[in-house]
Amino acid sequence: MTGSIGRVGAAGDNAAMESFFSLLQKNVLDRRIWATREELRIAIVTWIERTYHRRRRQASQG
Repeated sequence: MTGSIGRVGAAGDNAAMESFFSLLQKNVLDRRIWATREELRIAIVTWIERTYHRRRRQASQG
């Protein structure tokens, strides 16, 4: 993977990722204490596949 860097001072470049991580933290990370990293990893993948992707597809269709 190659990281990309936007222009200095272009806040819009970061908006999508900031929004994603904010939702992830609110909906997964802060919900409870995670016993293992694997448990948290599964919760994150599940949230992305079941909630985040589904919400984005519907929003884009109006």
